[in-house]
Amino acid sequence: MINNKDIKPPLTELDINTSASGFYRGFSKAVAVPAKIIISILVVWAIFWPIQSGAILGNLNDFILQNFAAWYIWVVAFFVSVCLLLTLWPSAAHLKLGIKGEKPEFNNFSWFSMMFGAGIGVGMLTLAVAEPMAHFVSNPETIMGKTTSEAADNVAMAYKWSFLHWGLSAWACYAICGLSLAFFSYRRGLPLTIRSGLTPLFGERLAGGLGHVIDIVAVVATILGVSQTLGFGVDQFVAGLTRIGISGLIGADGTASTSGIIIALIMIMGLSTLSALSGVGRGIKWLSNINMTLSIILLGFFIVFGATWFGINAFFIGLKDYIIALPGMSTKVFYSDGVEGSVASLLAQWQGWWPVFYWAWWIAFAPFVGIFLARISKGRTIREFILGALIVPSLMCFIWFSWAGGTAIDLELNGNASGVILEAANGDKIFAMIEFMLAPISEVLAWLMSLLVVVLLMTFLVTSADSAMLIVNTISAAGDEGPKAHSHTLIWGSALALVVAGLLISSGTTAIQTAMVIGALPFSFVMVLMAMALIKAIHGDARRKDIGEPSTYDQIDGATGNEPNL
Repeated sequence: MINNKDIKPPLTELDINTSASGFYRGFSKAVAVPAKIIISILVVWAIFWPIQSGAILGNLNDFILQNFAAWYIWVVAFFVSVCLLLTLWPSAAHLKLGIKGEKPEFNNFSWFSMMFGAGIGVGMLTLAVAEPMAHFVSNPETIMGKTTSEAADNVAMAYKWSFLHWGLSAWACYAICGLSLAFFSYRRGLPLTIRSGLTPLFGERLAGGLGHVIDIVAVVATILGVSQTLGFGVDQFVAGLTRIGISGLIGADGTASTSGIIIALIMIMGLSTLSALSGVGRGIKWLSNINMTLSIILLGFFIVFGATWFGINAFFIGLKDYIIALPGMSTKVFYSDGVEGSVASLLAQWQGWWPVFYWAWWIAFAPFVGIFLARISKGRTIREFILGALIVPSLMCFIWFSWAGGTAIDLELNGNASGVILEAANGDKIFAMIEFMLAPISEVLAWLMSLLVVVLLMTFLVTSADSAMLIVNTISAAGDEGPKAHSHTLIWGSALALVVAGLLISSGTTAIQTAMVIGALPFSFVMVLMAMALIKAIHGDARRKDIGEPSTYDQIDGATGNEPNL
């Protein structure tokens, strides 16, 4: 029998101190100032001491890959398991992310569009061709001698591993963070900031120093995660501008030159800042709808004019193999035997380059996408949120990889591409494929299709960057979702551009990847606590329902004591 005295009312207030006046009016100086200092130090260090910063970041990255690779693998498997549990758990599935009678603000098309555009659009556009091609060349099966590199028997493996990196595991990271924030903000009435997701564990202590540290970690992880996405995107954007006839943007080594990086970032961050100043309901919503529309047009081109049947086979066979192999792929850790060039060492190296890198990327991206998902998902149920955030975007990525990447693989296998696509830089592969397909038919058509990709890439980049500015401001302002002073949006837009430019110019995308893997590690521990806190809170709500006690902030009169509550 349940004792009512054992069930405390949930915490519905978190009094985070914010400035009442001055430049930081409405912001928590304890979060905003340290976060800006950390990012500023990183920028100055990367730009003025590139050799030293590159060496230190590289050593830290090696240490993390040697000692925390298993942690990254298992923690993401844990996130997927929690999402499946919450979908099947009756006490959780039908809980609304909001109060009784609250309806979703956005229709399903806009909801999916914003999720897809902010969550994964840029990287997907960059790697939908490049990644299947990379796994077509090398993957664990080729390393172990089970399949043949660049041969027909390796096609299924190329898709199995691509789907792993862009499927349920990726979106589970976003869903855990977003669901936690939506639950505690819209059911409990707590601030829309990372610390609120830990209130069942730490209670009102999160209003002070502990909460400040958590939010600072989230801001830094967000900047580094978005920088990774923008770094990939800038490389591809410059490649696209070159393909449509703008010269002088590519250096002698075939990558974006310093002037190319600067010009691309000025264009992207200028539009991003304007969009961020207009808010979620206007600029970001409309850009996301444009993203989705252009994506459908481009995808339709690959489905109709590309390797149609090859793509169909790749989709269904890859999906089947992915589902069957998911438990093993999600939990298997490859350990090096210390012998350079051995199978064990090559497998461990491959896992560090691919799954560990990706899991760090998604975790670093999670506070940004999580808060954004929470903001656009108010009024939906937990089951609706998880299925919408996991299944639909994953399938969209699988379709993209199957037809865009499948067309590239088919052209190399059967279409006499002879390395034209395979040997192109990752950011240029999609343009090389379009050129190979269309130039013999019409140079104008090839140019127009490349232009469409450039415009689509621009909208994806702008959506990611402007959403990041709004989210960082929200965390720094103790979860306040209202409009912020334009100066803060401009500062974070400039900071984001400088991080990307500084790391790209000093050491290329490798420096951004390394910084992101390092920055994601502390936030991965925060996310584990968020998942545990969410399960505890939902269990508490189920017990309250059994005895007829309220569990949403609108039904609870006041907050409770300082102890952690369910």
